[in-house]
Amino acid sequence: MDVLLIGGLWLNGATAWDAVVPALVERGHRPVPLTLPGQGDGRADATLAEQLATVVAAVDAAAGKPLVVGHSAACSLAWMAADARPGEVAGLVLVDGFPHQDGHPYADLFPVVDGAVPFPGWEPFAGSTAADLDAGLRARFEAEAVPVPAGVALAPVRLSDERRLGVPVTMLCAEASPEQVQGWIAQGAAPEVSRMERIEYVGLESGHWPMFTRPAELAALIDAVAARS
Repeated sequence: MDVLLIGGLWLNGATAWDAVVPALVERGHRPVPLTLPGQGDGRADATLAEQLATVVAAVDAAAGKPLVVGHSAACSLAWMAADARPGEVAGLVLVDGFPHQDGHPYADLFPVVDGAVPFPGWEPFAGSTAADLDAGLRARFEAEAVPVPAGVALAPVRLSDERRLGVPVTMLCAEASPEQVQGWIAQGAAPEVSRMERIEYVGLESGHWPMFTRPAELAALIDAVAARS
């Protein structure tokens, strides 16, 4: 199965999934790590609409219906792709993040500096978020981190096709247990998730970036979802 891999903020699609790709290939899949406009191609003026167009083009180019994997903020991007092509994706794997509802800014939690959102350092990610990133992985992350254009981070999420709600979704819960995540959903933390009709919650004991710290386990979970799709 084609597996589209979409990294979250600051991740360069050309390198972020390097440790996951071989494990998916070994399991018979065709992983497609996506380099998003403004996150790996050197562009500072990219927009969220252009990032969505890149993902939708990859869906259209896939051999059969692909599985779409979105990480962190890119959970919203994966969900927007499902909204754009609700009948053309096999399912979604949302890694440690919730998709926003229509009209919500894509990623407005961090300050904009000179037209982009730079990696803010590790202080905002204290505790379990980055606890499993050792010094070497942190250094690599910092060296490869790409400032996210403001035209991406501050743009509103746009959703229009209610058929997206029937797309199968696996919420991969890394920093918190599936039970904790379901509790947050029940309390209204993610209105769009509460409307999903076909959703399962799967745990993965890692921090926020399992593609670096638990690549084999992440690939195995993606493979298991693909087998059910």
